[in-house]
Amino acid sequence: MSVLTRDAIVAEMESGRLRIDPFSPDQLGAASIDLTLGDEIRVIESGADPIDVRDGADYRDHTRVRRLDEPFVLEPGCTIHGITRERISLPSDLCGFLEGRSRFARLGLMIHVTSAFVQPGVSNRQVLEMSNVGGRPLRIHPGVRLCQIVLMRTDGDAVYRGRFADQDRL
Repeated sequence: MSVLTRDAIVAEMESGRLRIDPFSPDQLGAASIDLTLGDEIRVIESGADPIDVRDGADYRDHTRVRRLDEPFVLEPGCTIHGITRERISLPSDLCGFLEGRSRFARLGLMIHVTSAFVQPGVSNRQVLEMSNVGGRPLRIHPGVRLCQIVLMRTDGDAVYRGRFADQDRL
């Protein structure tokens, strides 16, 4: 596997194999594409009872969706789900990793707790597991370029057909 640089990303987009929608050329870096936070988040509901972590566990049973009509204050030690504004459509021989941006990581914002891998063949918006590991509250705004996707060419073809393959909402 190899990381795609700017020229390779542009070639993939021009051929129509890679689609990012919406997309602005200034989102393109040397070897990544900046992605923005969409207009809604999913907040974990507070409660005293523990959540059972088992095969059938569903995060939706313990969270609620909230629009980002106004900024959300993410307290230290808390986690929320965001979703990218952009829909990412990858061909069967490209995959990617979502990475936070260092300017926000230095404030304590983690963009992905565990699931940063973007499967080949997806066409969806990416959920961001956003956690505040800093010592001060962080005010989260929609439309900010919070993360980037680093694309890689796979050795072989594959298409993800799992639960989140066509994800469009939180």
